[in-house]
Amino acid sequence: MLRIIILLVFVFLIDWYSYQAFSTLFPEQNWIKISFWIFSISVYVFAAYGFLTFSRSRPTPNFGRLISLLVLSLIPKLIILAFLFGEDIVRFLSGTYQSLTGNREGDFLADRRKFISQTALVLSAIPFLGILHGVLIGKYRYRVVNHTLEFDDLPEEFDGFTITQISDIHSGSFDNKKKLEYGVELINEQGSDVILFTGDLVNNQAIEMEPWIETFKKLRAPMGIYSILGNHDYGDYVSWPSKEAKEANMLRLYEIQKELGFTLLRNENVKLERGSASIDLIGVENWGKGFGQYGDLRKATSNLSDQSFKILMSHDPSHFDEQVKNFSQFIHLTLSGHTHGMQFGIEIPGFIKWSPASLRYPKWAGLYEELGRYLHVNRGFGFLAFPGRVGIWPEITVLTLKKK
Repeated sequence: MLRIIILLVFVFLIDWYSYQAFSTLFPEQNWIKISFWIFSISVYVFAAYGFLTFSRSRPTPNFGRLISLLVLSLIPKLIILAFLFGEDIVRFLSGTYQSLTGNREGDFLADRRKFISQTALVLSAIPFLGILHGVLIGKYRYRVVNHTLEFDDLPEEFDGFTITQISDIHSGSFDNKKKLEYGVELINEQGSDVILFTGDLVNNQAIEMEPWIETFKKLRAPMGIYSILGNHDYGDYVSWPSKEAKEANMLRLYEIQKELGFTLLRNENVKLERGSASIDLIGVENWGKGFGQYGDLRKATSNLSDQSFKILMSHDPSHFDEQVKNFSQFIHLTLSGHTHGMQFGIEIPGFIKWSPASLRYPKWAGLYEELGRYLHVNRGFGFLAFPGRVGIWPEITVLTLKKK
């Protein structure tokens, strides 16, 4: 109860300070001030309705729209709060000093300065427009990211071998078939030798993938398409009516993987062969710090030679730091996803790379190397909860392996 009260007080402060900015700039335009409160209250009413009626077992696109509306409303207001609250601290300290020195004239707190309110409103428009772009365009703004990796012990026959990695499809969130088909076509256009999908086909239930099966069946790669499970694929976030219902959901998910033409690896491995040479592709079930730990790396590699070249698919990048990088067998390349880059961040190559995901995951997006082993964290193909992407675009990764 205390947390709810604190949350309500904080939300009230956000809106009160935002209202102060508008009332300072538009003191005579009552219609603007009234419109502000109508908009804010309406957002909270719709959001409350969305959360009260939300069902993990039957999520609807409307819930995502409510989330985006709430984010659109609150994030810009936080910018205004920071500016005006900072101004209030200055006003309070100035009033206190003038009172103590006997130099105060007029009210204890000086009037708000229009310049501060103007600056706050202008700067708050930046995240507003960014979020709006992310909801309307960014979530389907697919980009191809290329990496070339060199290895001393890569078999000669695999020099120039290409991998397309996709991750975190989250099919239950899609709402635009035409743009999704464009993304699938873009994957095929890369012409890679193999396509590797690193988990989270659905948000919660296998049925979410049903409308998109024909679209993803169009994926093609000459040496096959391989996949693993992510934390959302197990249905652990749904209240199932029975154990049997949950098991039936998993069985249907396995069937869908086959229908898509995916070879699902569950703590096992396969050999990818070129000429007389081969490399080992390993796929483990989800293993995440703070999430389900179904992956068994020892089981998945038990029949492999220590000298073979190995690629591991493991959904959660925390697995790399916790087990993979110090594993008894040398795993040359690990492919993960899971983080989505929080679908929000700032990336300017050579200058800045930041997302709230970095507070939870040291390795949250892109390519990393440690102890001679590579990890690539894909930013995700789809989206979850918040129906948008701001600064962290949906990713199709192409990795080219070269003999050093």
